[in-house]
Amino acid sequence: MLKSLEGILVVSLEQAVAAPLCSLRLAEAGARVIKIERAEGDFARYYDKDVKGESAYFVWLNRGKESLVIDIKNKEDLSLLKKIISSADIYIQNLAPGASDRAGLDSKVMRDLNPKLITCDISGYGEAGPYRDMKAYDLLVQAETGLCSVTGTPEEEGRVGVSVCDIACGMNAHSSILQALYAREKTGKGTAIQVSLFDGMADWMNVPYLQTVYGNRSVKRLGLSHPSIAPYGAYYSKCGKKILISIQNKREWVKLCTSVLMLNDLYADSRFNEPTKRVKNRIELDKIISNEFVKYDKDLIVERLRKEKIACGVLNSIEDLEKHPQLRKIKCTIGDQEIDLIAPPSIVLGEENIISKVPRVGENSINIREEYNE
Repeated sequence: MLKSLEGILVVSLEQAVAAPLCSLRLAEAGARVIKIERAEGDFARYYDKDVKGESAYFVWLNRGKESLVIDIKNKEDLSLLKKIISSADIYIQNLAPGASDRAGLDSKVMRDLNPKLITCDISGYGEAGPYRDMKAYDLLVQAETGLCSVTGTPEEEGRVGVSVCDIACGMNAHSSILQALYAREKTGKGTAIQVSLFDGMADWMNVPYLQTVYGNRSVKRLGLSHPSIAPYGAYYSKCGKKILISIQNKREWVKLCTSVLMLNDLYADSRFNEPTKRVKNRIELDKIISNEFVKYDKDLIVERLRKEKIACGVLNSIEDLEKHPQLRKIKCTIGDQEIDLIAPPSIVLGEENIISKVPRVGENSINIREEYNE
């Protein structure tokens, strides 16, 4: 069965996370992705050496692509790259603002050469504004968008433990490109797309933004708790594992008290018999639940919660995730070695995940140069 984007050519002048994630999703859908690298390679190759000598981020984001080494300061290489882009369907770049323009590879010039070309410029803070030239590492954008202010404990701000701003930006770029491909079917023309890490994460901050601006209230950091629901949080079991619960209605509250905590009188306690009272008296309620949970092993508590259809989850480690019964995996090759990788999130019925390869720096350079120099 043909994959959705077979026959689509993507040229990606990319580095780090956001653009590689976008082009990865296109490659998974069947597009041919030519990754343009410097002689030393994408610097994300060297974040660590955890996966058979390659970095974890690079392995995740670059499987199934072809690597072409290009020196954009070399006239012949620059001419070759322009030739490749002029035959492409999609051109992605996430160089520093202005860098592609200075190299003669700006999106407008490329669309002039190929009116059907879809271009996607990825930046930290956008192509205009006072922050245009600011460094935009993921944690910096988490801080600037206010994400850190609502993440962490009451005592201290925290960071999201993965590159969430980069990932959000790559997702936005991917969905915008798919939209542009559909539009091209109707108009016959390409589209100019601009996305940034800041805009993507700021969009995700709309709920605390609206609560603050229009609700006249500051959003507090509560760790694993919820600002307007109680009980909602993680509690230790006898074996040391934390179990996260969320009580959303009266039925769940009654069942938690009578069938999980085995405290038949608690649900009618005047301190806790209404949602707002439970939030107001959260500290007292958390102590009661903690004192009961710690009497029982994790499996027994989870069994009770599931039996009563109360939303719950175990606070797992990455080691626990690796063994999770719900986790889907795919195979990937690095050189002549095979590894397991967490599967892409979308399942398209009828399409199989083919074992993909992580390219070495310039692995496909000779073949691509021969192809375009014929």
